[in-house]
Amino acid sequence: MTKKFDDLNDAFNVAGDIVSREVESIEEKVESIASVSNDLKKDYEYTRGNLYSIIEKGQEALNGILELAQESEMPRAYEVAGQLIKNVADATDKLIDLQKKLKDIDEQKVKGPTNVTNALFVGSTAELSKLLKNGLTDEKT
Repeated sequence: MTKKFDDLNDAFNVAGDIVSREVESIEEKVESIASVSNDLKKDYEYTRGNLYSIIEKGQEALNGILELAQESEMPRAYEVAGQLIKNVADATDKLIDLQKKLKDIDEQKVKGPTNVTNALFVGSTAELSKLLKNGLTDEKT
């Protein structure tokens, strides 16, 4: 890969291995981001499945405890039913919170870097080459 950039490296007086190190660094970052994205998706699916299971089992238990409370007319059975209703409602809230958290994470990925510096040279290529040439000679002295 460095053979492609030998002329540029000579013109800008830089070592040839800089380009290859930067490319390798970028490739490593892309791989780590992809790995994190896959882990996030797996965790999301696992958590979502568990919450669905908890909600379904809670609803089944709620139906059973309500039948028991109506048949026995015991205050404790109604108290347990009320607590179970609260727990199922909390699980459904957690499911919605999970969706919101995933959406927030996806928005952060889309936004990307917030501090981007763009350098713009206004002038001709001759002026740019003079600037680069003078800049290189100033650094050598």
